[in-house]
Amino acid sequence: MRSPAWTWDELLLACALVVKNGWRELRESDQAVSELSDLLRSLPLHEGMARELPKYRSIGSVSRKTTDLATNHPAYTGKPTRGGRLDRQVIQAFVEREAEMLQAAQALEDGIGSGQLALVPEQPDEIAEDGSTALEGRLLARWAIFRERNPRLRKRKIDQARNRGVPLTCEVCAFDFNAVYGRLGEGYIEVHHVLPLHISGPRETKLEDLAFLCANCHRMCHTSHRGASWRTPDALRAEMAKAGGAGRLA
Repeated sequence: MRSPAWTWDELLLACALVVKNGWRELRESDQAVSELSDLLRSLPLHEGMARELPKYRSIGSVSRKTTDLATNHPAYTGKPTRGGRLDRQVIQAFVEREAEMLQAAQALEDGIGSGQLALVPEQPDEIAEDGSTALEGRLLARWAIFRERNPRLRKRKIDQARNRGVPLTCEVCAFDFNAVYGRLGEGYIEVHHVLPLHISGPRETKLEDLAFLCANCHRMCHTSHRGASWRTPDALRAEMAKAGGAGRLA
């Protein structure tokens, strides 16, 4: 049995290591390679693979992957190793927005280290239908969507709005479930984190971190497009304005 192909999340962590090393490969003797190997083997991505394949994400394979990432950098002047399409996509993402990618890698490490990520089951919509991979990666998207579906957090946000006299309408398009569906939609609204995990970090969610959205706008805020799978209500309103959308923009 062969080891599965590297995922975006794994490459995110490996490339972060290469970047911190000045875009140079790391040898097997490097302590950071050994630590990354242990970390990758603990990721909840390829269930049971670490037990079934002793060489899965071994120190040697991690070192070789750092070579792929380092030698396929656009500024590398020597002969690059073969690498793969996803390797080059991750490299390009780091080239274009290094700080943000490093933040995403750190958030992923924090989630693994705290044990929280391993407890989060797979979530619907954590990967876009077109199969594209966004900056946040599969695991951070899974974790974020899981947090937004916390019924207690949503209830607290709704209770706060009612106490303040704030209507339960979508903050992007002003859709009102109660007005459209009557008693069936009374008290219904979805919540969305204003900041993605790679920016906010895995901290406790505050009610001020949440925005009210209808189901359609919520899905659009999470849809992968041009390397991003997270939008604020303001960003989504801007997209609607460019497209000539209605709702609050009318």
